[in-house]
Amino acid sequence: MSDPQDLTGVWYGRYTADLDHQDNGFIALLEELHGTVTGTISEPDETSGGIRRASVRGQRDGASLSFTKQYDGTGGWTYSVDYAGNIDAGGTLVMGGWVVEGFTGAFDMTREKFDAEALESEEDVAIVIGRRA
Repeated sequence: MSDPQDLTGVWYGRYTADLDHQDNGFIALLEELHGTVTGTISEPDETSGGIRRASVRGQRDGASLSFTKQYDGTGGWTYSVDYAGNIDAGGTLVMGGWVVEGFTGAFDMTREKFDAEALESEEDVAIVIGRRA
């Protein structure tokens, strides 16, 4: 991935509503190809104690991102939410807003970054531990 703002990866986020004190976390698994962004979002459903799931489809143009989150019906949610935001230069943070049926709010998400050296070190430890077993 030569473009640091390419959105491919795992993102951890949070959204809040402007009019009430609703906020919720989410995990987004995104893939970007030639500016087209697709993926999935999973988030807790505090009402049912389950998980709500949604698909993502959108576009990235430079540091600007816009996408629609379409809930799949889990938890009884079937509507779509439009998001727009900006990606920082390092490609690790997106901040912006959302709108659905006249309601608005804010969101942010942070990319899960993997350090190659740390992963190799953990793998080496796992191999050593595995040999001792």
